[in-house]
Amino acid sequence: MNGSPIPSSRCRLGRRHHLFCRHLSTAWVARSPALLAFGSDSTVELLSAVVVLWRFRSHDGPERAERRASRIAGALLFVLAVYVVAASALTLLGYSEPKPTYLGIVILLAAAAGMPFLAKEKRKLSVATASAALRADAAESALCAYLSIIALVGLGINAIWHAAWADPVAALVITPLILWEGRESIPGKACASC
Repeated sequence: MNGSPIPSSRCRLGRRHHLFCRHLSTAWVARSPALLAFGSDSTVELLSAVVVLWRFRSHDGPERAERRASRIAGALLFVLAVYVVAASALTLLGYSEPKPTYLGIVILLAAAAGMPFLAKEKRKLSVATASAALRADAAESALCAYLSIIALVGLGINAIWHAAWADPVAALVITPLILWEGRESIPGKACASC
């Protein structure tokens, strides 16, 4: 097919993979549950993008592919919620102490600035294509923005006032929203008003 968006999609997936590695390595060095949750969200977002790409390239019937892709994206959100709670609990119980990370703060600022626009554009596209899987991917991008802002608050409090508890608490604050978005995605119904 001429003008296929597939090479462009592959480039975006490659960039997401690079960002995912940077987020996780920064989080690992800082031992930051909030930044680790944010980096893990990047993993889930990368997998969600792969699911959406698969959905639009699938040779299954569109309704079946849509349902399966949306359910996978929703399940990934539940996995993310479990991970956020586990990492935060381990830190709050004293198994690790997050260190201030200025690189992490810069990454979070960039995500807080860029992800709302990306989520908005994906939502528009999900309406145009009536795709619940794409709506779930837009939710992943919106979650990335919310999580970056909340993680930024936690990292900022830790960096300024050396309050190590702020980092995992910030990560836990986002968990109900992650669960809500996962629950919304699981039914896998094509949507008329994404």
